[in-house]
Amino acid sequence: MWIVKLGGSLADTMDLQSWLGVLARFGGGRVIIVPGGGPFANQVRRAQERWGFGDHAAHRMALLAMEQYGLMMTGIRADLTPAASVDALRDVLGRGGVAVWLPSAMTADKREIQQSWELTSDSLAAWLANALKASLLLLVKSVDSAESEVSAVKLSARGWVDPLFPPMVAQGAYETRLLGKNQTELMERMLLTGMPAGTLVRTGAVEIVADTQGYARPQHSKSP
Repeated sequence: MWIVKLGGSLADTMDLQSWLGVLARFGGGRVIIVPGGGPFANQVRRAQERWGFGDHAAHRMALLAMEQYGLMMTGIRADLTPAASVDALRDVLGRGGVAVWLPSAMTADKREIQQSWELTSDSLAAWLANALKASLLLLVKSVDSAESEVSAVKLSARGWVDPLFPPMVAQGAYETRLLGKNQTELMERMLLTGMPAGTLVRTGAVEIVADTQGYARPQHSKSP
C-alpha cells in the first residue's frame, strides 16, 4: 500500500491532471491519494482571520477543505474513488482501484491529531500511513529538490512540511520519499518497476537544535 500526498499547490496547475492520470493508470490496487487543502484551506484561513473563530472549528473546516480538493480530484478522474473509512479504503484497493482519502470521519476527534494550523495534510498523510501500516509514503510538492536524501527535520525547518510531521512520520516503519511537481515520469517508473526514486526522507526520533548560525540541524532524541 502506497500513500501519495498531492500538495494543495498543484490545484491551480495542469500538473494536477498529469499526476492524477499517472496514479489512476498505474496505481490500481495499491495507491491511496491524500489531498492537500489547496485553495479550499486558504478560504478557511481567511475566514478565521475575518471572524476570529477558534482553531477547533478551523481544524474541522480544514479537514472538509481537504475533502473538497479530494472530491475535485474524483470529479476530474472518474476512475478515482473517494473513501472515508479504513474498510472503504481497503475495499477500493481490493477491487483494483485507486482511492482518494476523505479524512474528516477518521481524524476529527483523534487526540493524537493536534487541532491547529501547525498540523497540515502532510502530517495527516503520515498519520494515515501509520494507521494502515503502509509500505511507502510519498509527498508530491511544488518544490525542486536535487538531493538524494534529506531528514524530515530539515524539511520542516525549510517550511516544506509542518513542524509536527517529523515526530508523526517517525512512528512508521515505511519508507518516505519526496517528488517535485514535474516528476511524474519518476512516479510512473516507481509504479511500474517498484524501484525507488526521488528524494529519500530520513525519519526517526529527532529534535531540532539551532546552531550558532541560526540554522537547524537534526539530533537524535534521548526519548524512545
